[in-house]
Amino acid sequence: MALQVKKNSISQFCILICFLFRNSLPALDSASDLQSPLVFEEIPKIAKERRAEVRVAQEQINVSRHREVIVSGLEDPMISPSIDHWPFGMGGADVSIGIAQRFPFSRVRGQQREGAEAQTLVSQAEANRTTLDVQTDAADAFLMLYERRGMLRLLEKQRDLVMEIVAAVNARYRSGSSTSTQADVIRSEVELARVTTQIEFFQSQIRSSEAMLNARLGREVSVSVPELIFNVDSLNLSDSQTVMSMALTKRPEVAIALAQIQGALAQVRVMRSMYWPMLTVRGGPAYTMEEGFGLMFMLGISVPIWRGRLRAGVAEAQAMERMAQADLMAMKRMVEGEALSAFNSILAQKTRYTLLKKDVLARVNQSINPALSGYATGLLPLVSVIEAARILLMTQEELLGAEVAVGASWIRLGRAMGTLEESIDE
Repeated sequence: MALQVKKNSISQFCILICFLFRNSLPALDSASDLQSPLVFEEIPKIAKERRAEVRVAQEQINVSRHREVIVSGLEDPMISPSIDHWPFGMGGADVSIGIAQRFPFSRVRGQQREGAEAQTLVSQAEANRTTLDVQTDAADAFLMLYERRGMLRLLEKQRDLVMEIVAAVNARYRSGSSTSTQADVIRSEVELARVTTQIEFFQSQIRSSEAMLNARLGREVSVSVPELIFNVDSLNLSDSQTVMSMALTKRPEVAIALAQIQGALAQVRVMRSMYWPMLTVRGGPAYTMEEGFGLMFMLGISVPIWRGRLRAGVAEAQAMERMAQADLMAMKRMVEGEALSAFNSILAQKTRYTLLKKDVLARVNQSINPALSGYATGLLPLVSVIEAARILLMTQEELLGAEVAVGASWIRLGRAMGTLEESIDE
C-alpha cells in the first residue's frame, strides 16, 4: 500500500513538472510562416515563392537550355573495322579500321540551335503563365476567405441586433401591451434562430476556405490563417492606354507567339540548309598483304537530289511561320481586348463600391434606430423592425460583395496585363 502511494506521488510530480515546463515554452504559432496580418497585395509574391508548380516550370526552362546544346552538336563519329580483301585459298587479308565523321557544309547546326533557343523562350513564357495562374488562384482564394470572414462578422452583428429585438418584444409582451402578441415573440425568435443557423454555416465555410487558401499558398492545409487585410483604396490604376501597352509587353501569351515565330523562321532556314550536301571524312590504320601497314583516308559527299522532298519541307516550315504570324496578330487583339475590358470592369466595380459605402449604407443605418423606437412606442409593427434589420444586412452584404468584386476585378486586370506583383501607379 505504501509502495502504491509512493508511485502515485511520483507520477503526479512528473505530470506537474511537464505541465510547468510546457507552459514555460513560447507558444508556437502555426501561421508563423506568414506575416500577420496577411495583406492582399503580398499574396502573389508568396504564391510565387512557395508553389511547387512554379519550380516545375522553372526546371522546364533548364530542360530547354540543355536541348540547345544537344541539337547543335555534331553527330557521333562511327568506328568501322572492315575486311577490305580476303582472298580465297590464301592466308591473310587486307583490313582497315576507319573513324568516320559527318560535317555539314551549311549552317544547319547554328540554325537548329536558334530553333532550340526559341523553344527556351517558349518555356520561359510558359513558366510566366504558370506563375500568373498560380498567383491568380491564390488571390481568388484570399478574397473568398476574406468575404466569408466578413460575412461571419456581419451575421454576428445581425445576431446582436436581433437579440435586441427579441428582448424588446419579450419586454412588451410581459408588460401586457395590446400591440404585442405571442406570435410576435415566436416571430422574433425564429429570426434569431435563422441568423444563428447562418453563422454556423459560414463557420464551416470559413474552415473550407482556409484550407483552400493554404493549399494555393503551398502551405499545410490544416494550419491556421492569420487576419486578412484588403484595402480597396490601395488599388490604384493607370490609364487605359498604359494598361494595354503593358499587356502587349508582359503577357506570356504574346511572348509565346513571338517565340513561335522565331522558331518557325529558324526551321525555315534549317530546311533550306537541307539543299546543301554533307561531307563525310573517314580515316584510320590499314593493312594489306602486299604493302603491309599504312593509313587509309576517304572523303564522301552526300548528293541531295530528291528536290521534291526538300521543297515540301521548306514549304511546310513556311506555312508554320505564316500560321505563327497570324496567331500573333490574333493574340494581340485578344490581349488588348481583355486588358481594356478588365480595366473598365474595375472602374465600374469601384464606382459601385464607393456609392454603396458613402450613400446607401449610411441611409440604411439611419433607419434602424427609428424602427426600434417606433416599435417600442407601438407606432410600428414587428414586421417593420425585422424588415429594417434584414435590409441593413442585405446592404452590408452587398457592400462586402462589391468590395470583393473590386478585388476580383483587380486580379483579372493584373492577369490581363501579365503582372500581379508590380504596383500600378496613377
